[in-house]
Amino acid sequence: MIRLDGWRVLVTGGGRGIGAACCRLFARAGAAVWVHYRSDEASADAVRAELESLSAEPHRVSAAEISEPSSVRGLLSAVDETWGRLDCVVNNAGIWVRNPIDELDVDRLQETLRVNVDGPFLVAREALPLLRRSRNASIVNITSTAGQRGEAFYSPYGASKGAIIAATKGWSTELAPDVRVNSVAPGWVDTEMCVEPFADGGRQAIEAGIPLGRVASPEDIAGPVLFLASPLARHITGEIVNVNGGSVLCG
Repeated sequence: MIRLDGWRVLVTGGGRGIGAACCRLFARAGAAVWVHYRSDEASADAVRAELESLSAEPHRVSAAEISEPSSVRGLLSAVDETWGRLDCVVNNAGIWVRNPIDELDVDRLQETLRVNVDGPFLVAREALPLLRRSRNASIVNITSTAGQRGEAFYSPYGASKGAIIAATKGWSTELAPDVRVNSVAPGWVDTEMCVEPFADGGRQAIEAGIPLGRVASPEDIAGPVLFLASPLARHITGEIVNVNGGSVLCG
C-alpha cells in the first residue's frame, strides 16, 4: 500500500466521479485532501464526510470557478493560509459537451476551452509556490484518449484534452526538478458524465470494443493517479498513462 502520511493534496472536481475516487484513495493513503467543486456543494460535502471516516487528517472543501483567475487565486490562497504547502495537485475538473462541427455552438466551444484548458493552467500557476515548498511535488492532469485520437461530435473536448497533454509535456521540463508533471488519460469511465451514451445498449456496444471487456470504474483511474503522485514514481515525469482497457493503444 502506498503511504502518503502528512501529505497535502488538492483535487479539482473532487465531488464526483474520478475526482471523488481520487480523494478517497489519497485519504486512505494518509493524505489530507482539499476537495474542490464548482457548484454541487452537497456532493462535495458528502465526499469530505467520507474522507473524515477514512482518516483523521484535516480534510477541506471549497468552491471555485476554475476558469476565472480571481476565483482560482482565492482557492489557492485559502489552501496557503490553511496548509502552507501542497504536495500534489490533481487537475481533474472538466466538462464533456456534444458540439458537432457542422452545428458548432461557439458558446459551448468557448466554455469547454475555458474549463478544460484555462482551468488547469490557472490552477497550476497559482499552486506552484505551494508545490515548491514540498520535497515530493507533482501535478497529475486528468486528460483523455479523446485528446490522443480525437472524438467525433466532441471535437472541442478532444482538442482541450490534447492541449493539456501537450501542456503536461511542456510543464514537465519547465518545472523540473522541483515539480514532476504527468497525466492519466482515461477511456470510457463509469461516471455520471457517461449516463447518456451508456443507455439503450450503448454500454454493451462500447464494452465490445474494449479488449479487457469492461468500462473502467473511477477507482481504476484513481489508482494510477495515486501512483504517479507517490515517491514510487519519483523518476517519472512528462508521461501520459493510458487507462482504457486496451481500447486505444497509443502509449
